[in-house]
Amino acid sequence: MAAALLTLADRAGVRLLVPEGIGSMCCGTPWSSKGLTAGYEAVRDRVPPALRAASRDGALPVVSDAASCTEGFAKLLAGAGDLRVVDAVGYAAAELLPRLTVRRRLGSLALHPTCSSTRLGLDDALLTVARAVADEVVVPEGWQCCGFAGDRGLLHPELTASATRAEAAAVTARSFDGYASVNRTCEIGMARATGQPYRHLLELLADATA
Repeated sequence: MAAALLTLADRAGVRLLVPEGIGSMCCGTPWSSKGLTAGYEAVRDRVPPALRAASRDGALPVVSDAASCTEGFAKLLAGAGDLRVVDAVGYAAAELLPRLTVRRRLGSLALHPTCSSTRLGLDDALLTVARAVADEVVVPEGWQCCGFAGDRGLLHPELTASATRAEAAAVTARSFDGYASVNRTCEIGMARATGQPYRHLLELLADATA
């Protein structure tokens, strides 16, 4: 998905700066959600200073490419002064989409918002981007948390199977030209539940503007 964001920014004439050592950075949620305080403190000590340097002391926003990570960064940076974190979909809707030309639209799209996108108030941005790439956008009846919860869906797939049952029934009751969400684990969970290839919404936008 990061590749799609970089591609979209390039097409829109926007330069994105990727921090040095990005591969070893994390929002800290895998540690904080399990009560692993030492690991979270290590992230808190290392990541905010690196983001401060990359953002030119807060002059640039920090763009996160997964909704759950955006939520995690918002918590991690809460005490970091003027550092601003924005989700990639919200950033794309506000800053990139107006500079892009959509050349190929899908007829229909099944859209799965996530817990994080809803808590962050991003669902309007999701719909803005989704409606740019598809004539019909459907948030299925029965939508709710997919139950993947980080690694829980990997370790206990029955949780996701139960949580997605109603939504999966609505999705599989008809066919769609595309299936999208905004977090990789949610995409995995919904793909397992429906048998359909869920992708990040910005990947579909990259396809539509190619």
